[in-house]
Amino acid sequence: MTERDHDWDYLLDARWTLDVPEGWRAEIMDEMVLLAPPPDARHFLLAGAVHEALARRLPGEAYLHRWPSVGLPLLGELYVPTLAVAASSAEGQRDASDVLLAVEITSRSTARQDRTKKLRGYAHAPVPLYLLIDRFDRPGPTVTLYSEPSDGAYGQSVRVPFGKPVELPEPFGTTLDTTGFPLP
Repeated sequence: MTERDHDWDYLLDARWTLDVPEGWRAEIMDEMVLLAPPPDARHFLLAGAVHEALARRLPGEAYLHRWPSVGLPLLGELYVPTLAVAASSAEGQRDASDVLLAVEITSRSTARQDRTKKLRGYAHAPVPLYLLIDRFDRPGPTVTLYSEPSDGAYGQSVRVPFGKPVELPEPFGTTLDTTGFPLP
């Protein structure tokens, strides 16, 4: 066991033994356990709309999860995306290699991490699709779909403002309608 493996195991143990307040999320980034506060009502409305759209178009043996723990052991990170489509129905922590699509909806306190750290982490994993719903983007709220991960970066991205459709490629093959997304 390498020192990095030992540190990862230690951080995972610390994360799982924390008494995290209800609604809060504990993630591991930069060799620290970080707590994210509960999302606001608009976050929940967005999550519900995206959940509903994805639930109708799940590929084959895929499962849709709300706030799953997604481990990126090679990076020593653990994220809790808003939604994830995975090849497994198992609850608890899953490896990022099992995730087909990660969905992050920004909060004021997490926007920077979702735009940078998690973008790189999901690409490095590699998670085939990363959907970033950025309520606090400038000049206004946007939805960005990242795809074609390679060498720790996404090769393609499509960014649209709220109100414009986002095409989710196969294995979803559907259009995500953002016209009803609530503004921050």
